[in-house]
Amino acid sequence: MRVINTKTFKIEEFHGSNIPRYAILSHTWEEEEVSFQQFTQLSRGEMEKLKGFSKINNTCRLALDSGIEWAWVDTCCIDKTSSAELTEAINSMFRWYSDAEVCYAWLSDLETGGKTAYAESKWKDNASKETEEQAAEQGRALDKEVKKYAHCRWFTRGWTLQELIAPARLGFYNRNWELQGEKSHMSAVLATITGISELVLLGEDSLASLSVAQRMSWAAKRETTRTEDMVYCLLGIFDVQLPLLYGEGSKAFTRLQDEIIRATNDLSLFAWRVDANQARSQKHWGILAPSPREFADCASIDLWVDPMLNSECVMTSKGLRVTPVPGGGLRLGEVGTYVMNLEYFQHAKHIPLHRNASPRIMAHHETF
Repeated sequence: MRVINTKTFKIEEFHGSNIPRYAILSHTWEEEEVSFQQFTQLSRGEMEKLKGFSKINNTCRLALDSGIEWAWVDTCCIDKTSSAELTEAINSMFRWYSDAEVCYAWLSDLETGGKTAYAESKWKDNASKETEEQAAEQGRALDKEVKKYAHCRWFTRGWTLQELIAPARLGFYNRNWELQGEKSHMSAVLATITGISELVLLGEDSLASLSVAQRMSWAAKRETTRTEDMVYCLLGIFDVQLPLLYGEGSKAFTRLQDEIIRATNDLSLFAWRVDANQARSQKHWGILAPSPREFADCASIDLWVDPMLNSECVMTSKGLRVTPVPGGGLRLGEVGTYVMNLEYFQHAKHIPLHRNASPRIMAHHETF
């Protein structure tokens, strides 16, 4: 792992337990970002002419002010001309954000202003005593803060998803690098914008305890410049690793789902659905989703049982092979049809549906 010395502005490399305490930057890529080659070869004066240098400089300044001697910025700490290094970095990215002392999220399109008023409110501490009028006031304050942040590009990008979830300590800064609030105090605002539970944002719910479909829904409305990056930015969310194959396009998402099937027996992976326009344009669909977009309606899907108790699913050269659990799983439906219980429930306002409402997938079998 390469990190920047915040005092000397020199990049040094560390491995394993020798990696020092470091701060990390979360941002959206823009014009004239400083590459590894530019950072190591150009003079300080030459780098300062590039627009992307200011975010590196401010990251180091904030870290140094906090007594942190090292900082990591993805633009200049990864040699992207090396495919091996890029693969290692992307597969390690979630852990690097998780291990950071602090993460600075710079929202370059967030206008200047004071700290988040809602974040500083102590209303939750007195929730049992609040009146209806106070609750309404807090609701209006929440709506105001959501509108303040929701337009920011940072909330629409694929890579920033893991950068929101992984760090224990995350501060949000406006375009002038003024602190607006921390994740720990803004969880309600962030949950409203992203659809991610406050318990997840605060680190109280582990990702492994959530359904695959629910985690996939977080990426449904996010975008990346390259199709493959929409997959690679999710590796840490599902705790899997993949080799990078730029140029394969949407096949990367199939590889991700194959790896998820190997890593877990969570059948909610098959709970995706297409919208009406897609359904009209294509009659038949495979068992795997074409992209994260098809999980947009899966945010409220919770696991009904431990995936270890589900029917076993294995992806083979012939397709998905299902080994039903005794007394359940796959059953014969109408003539030529098989039905498999996906063993999850979908809640509304945190009220679970009856188990009989557990969704299923149906496969039609025809003989020729």
